[in-house]
Amino acid sequence: MQDQAASLRRLVENKKDSAAAKLGNEEAAAAASVSASASSKSTASPLGKESARIIAVTSGKGGVGKSNLTVNLALAFLAEGKEVLVIDADLGMANVDVLLGTSSKYNLLHLLDEDVVLDDVILKGPYGLRYISGGSGMEQAGDFTPTERNLLEKKLTGCGEMADVILIDTGAGIGRNVLDFILAADEVILVTTPEPTAMTDAYAVMKAYSMYAAKPNMRLVVNRVYDEAESLEVSEKLRKTAERFLHMEIRALGAIYEDRTMIQAVRQQKPILEAYPSALATQCIKAIARTILYGEKVHIKKGWKSFLQYFLDFTR
Repeated sequence: MQDQAASLRRLVENKKDSAAAKLGNEEAAAAASVSASASSKSTASPLGKESARIIAVTSGKGGVGKSNLTVNLALAFLAEGKEVLVIDADLGMANVDVLLGTSSKYNLLHLLDEDVVLDDVILKGPYGLRYISGGSGMEQAGDFTPTERNLLEKKLTGCGEMADVILIDTGAGIGRNVLDFILAADEVILVTTPEPTAMTDAYAVMKAYSMYAAKPNMRLVVNRVYDEAESLEVSEKLRKTAERFLHMEIRALGAIYEDRTMIQAVRQQKPILEAYPSALATQCIKAIARTILYGEKVHIKKGWKSFLQYFLDFTR
């Protein structure tokens, strides 16, 4: 495993053409402002009061299933009797709206309008899920100014009184706003897939997070795995790399098997927990939710149907 960890490290370090710009330039651009605010975030969270459990779901690159996991985790928490609020902080992408098949009049950035209050932007979506949209069809939001940050902090504070769990779907990568959200959260779920590019970008997030987090609390979900061995291999590579080079512990939270019904649910604009409650991916997400809430470790068996699906994929 040390050889695998070293290989992953070399993959990251050798990616000078593109990753160096991402890790070097973006970190350098964010470093001054993030480090200046990191100490204040260690004593107060802008996202709610202490009673709410604040979990940021993030990823190094887009397209790994981060938003899908966030929405479905929220439904799994609701099924366990928890009050949940989802904040779509992937600004301009409207991922939560798309996954739920909804559209929103207001989004998170409308809170920057003095006349808009928190209740205006909290939407009651399908399945009893409450969320704040990230907006759609607008230019990608840049870094918040100090005045905007203070206004958001003031207005979002009330979220802590509305939920047991606040799930924040961040943007992908290591931009300033992404780092702000994950540093402010109590817990961070980092989503990746077994693809080398996804793992490399996941390491970039781990590295940036380890530089500024006062008390790192990051766990890993490996999406779209074909078997348990693949999940363990990816988790171990990232865990050992983080331990060796970042001196940070990152634990595996769970894995989600490759499942065609996930794609079908996305096309139907329905969460897989509602569209296909008996699907393999559904069982995986429910198991992850129970691990988060109760510390349970649930082993998911793929079953005969999934075996055939996996087998037939390779016979095409």
